[in-house]
Amino acid sequence: QVQLVESGGGSVRPGGSLTLSCVASGSILDIDTMGWYRQVAGEQRELVASITNKGSTNYATTTEGRFTISRDYAKNTTFLLMNSLKPEDTAVYYCHADRVVIVYDSRVITMINQWGQGTQVTVSS
Repeated sequence: QVQLVESGGGSVRPGGSLTLSCVASGSILDIDTMGWYRQVAGEQRELVASITNKGSTNYATTTEGRFTISRDYAKNTTFLLMNSLKPEDTAVYYCHADRVVIVYDSRVITMINQWGQGTQVTVSS
């Protein structure tokens, strides 16, 4: 089994910064792409940023230049540094891992499309 746990959310004024963290736990051998999505109530969940196991990154146009995604491969952790935050960045932020290779019951299996529980980010004056 795989568990993704986010931390670092909170409230900040416009122009401020926050750093989100996500730790993946379990008998993990490899994670392909880790990413961050966000969702506002009543709207679709959208990609914020992602990073592959080769270090390639992808950003939404609304966050590129302000947000930076990084990864600690040894600790199965991904970070999202959010600078110059705007009120429209307010959302629940979810950590995602697309393909996680684990050892389970003495077998190597791949878990797909794993999500964290989400962490609230509020940007308001």
